[in-house]
Formats: sequence, C-alpha cells, structure tokens
Amino acid sequence: MNSLAFPSCPSALTPASTTAPASSPFPSPRIKIRCPRQEDAAHYHLRLRDRSSSQTVIVAMAAAAPASSVKEVLPSPLTSASEPPPLFDGTTRLYVAYHCPYAQRAWIARNYKDKIKIVAIDLADRPTWYKEKVYPENKVPSLEHNNQVKGESLDLVKYIDSNFEGPSLLPEDPSKKQFAEELLAYTDAFNKALYFCIVSKEDVSEEAVAALDKIEDALGKFNEGPFSLGQFSLVDIAYVPFIERFQIFYSNIKNYDITKGRPNLQKFIEEVDKIDAYTQTKQDPQFLLEQTKKRLGIA
Repeated sequence: MNSLAFPSCPSALTPASTTAPASSPFPSPRIKIRCPRQEDAAHYHLRLRDRSSSQTVIVAMAAAAPASSVKEVLPSPLTSASEPPPLFDGTTRLYVAYHCPYAQRAWIARNYKDKIKIVAIDLADRPTWYKEKVYPENKVPSLEHNNQVKGESLDLVKYIDSNFEGPSLLPEDPSKKQFAEELLAYTDAFNKALYFCIVSKEDVSEEAVAALDKIEDALGKFNEGPFSLGQFSLVDIAYVPFIERFQIFYSNIKNYDITKGRPNLQKFIEEVDKIDAYTQTKQDPQFLLEQTKKRLGIA
C-alpha cells in the first residue's frame, strides 16, 4: 500500500525530490519539546508558584505547546556523495525523508521520546550504503536500535512508543486499545480511497466521501476531545500526515473541502496544529502540492 498511495515517498523504485486548557486531552504533561540549543535538553519548563508552600514548581510542558515554539535544527539530507554515519555504534537513529508522510509518522512519535537521532535521506539521490549497510528495503522510515534496523511506519510508531522513555501514546482503557487497532488496520484503505480519487479525473468519489465520513465518526466515538481516543495517540499519528496532505490536495486539485460538514475533522485539524511534536514535522504546503501535481502530470 505504501508505494501505491504515495509512490514517490517510500518506494525503493520511484525516488522523489528532496496553552492547552486544564482539561487538556494530550497524553502527559511531560512530553519533551526538542530545542536546538542542546540536543539532549529537550524540553521547556513552566515555573508555577505553589501558594501553600511558596515554592516554585517546575513543570515540563507538553507537545501541546504552540506551534510557534523554537524549531529543531535538523540535519541536511544525505545524498549519494555523503559518507554514512558511524553505523551500529550504539546511537539510535531514525532515518527519514522530510517530505514523506510515512516517515513523518515515526518522526512525530520520536518527538515524544528520548535519545533518537534524526538522519535524513535524499530519496532522489540515495546513498548506496543506505541499502547495502542499513536497510535492504531501501525505504524510509527505518530505525537503527540495539544493533538492529527495523522498518514499516506503523510498526515503528508502536516500537518507538514501547521501547523509549517518554509519555505513552496509547491509553490504558482496553476498549480504546481495541478501537485503536481497528483504526490502525484501516489506514491503508483510507489512503487508497483518497489517493485514487485524486488521480482520477472524475468528481470526488463515493469511496473517498465514505472514508472521510468514517474518520469523522471515529473522531466522535468517545466524545472526550478532538482526537480519536480522546487524547492524542498513535492513531492520530498514523493519520495526520495523510490528512494534512489530502486537505491540501483536495482543496487545490478537486476544489473540495474535506472538512465541510465534518466538524470533528475540522476540530481535529485545528487542535493538532497546536501540538509541537507534530508541527515540527510539517512541510511547506505549496511544496507538497507542486510535488504531487508534477507527479500526476497536472498543470
């Protein structure tokens, strides 16, 4: 499904160019926000005065911080002329392409966790060592951890959440966990319906409308906030890179507003844009649109 929905991104064969309220629905107040001034000092602090003890309490702020927070300084993409990093030296590395929605999933999850270094790959000019020495599938994302390399974006999101220190990205409620698995299993079908509609010269298809309506209903299931499980979770991480792009593409290519008549989806988009762990990964909308138009042969 990956190469079908967004062929220029993960496919090895077709490279591409290079103050939440007190009742905040976010997973934890200890989400780290990465700051370019120090690689490992990855969070800001809010100083609060405890009136009963007259002491200053320092609280690590969540990824719900405004999108205007300081942006992480990211490394330049590595090309065929680049030397490989010192592989398997104990450093945990997440290999991404900045414009790839599949890699964006793992990147968002990484922003909630500790000690995962970003390594960017230029998919249009991939280094040969990436396939030969890192990931034989020659796709992104991949994760170098404990002398192994793992791939596949949904698997990596779960792996990152389970194996690194940071706030949990999945609620404990069994009913929510079951619903999460159902929605994660639906991601490929959702992307397929929306993507095929874009490449078609016909009007917006019934399949695309039904897929969007399914997400609209899912976002309202627990009635606890703007996100699919009440709190921002693995499920939202799986969908948001694609919803971000489909909103841009449908508006400009199909003249169709995916949020019209879908208040839950509208609220989701508004609120996710307040989450620093996500906004740190967003790319220029015009770049994404032009790249897609070029691939589809649309003037």
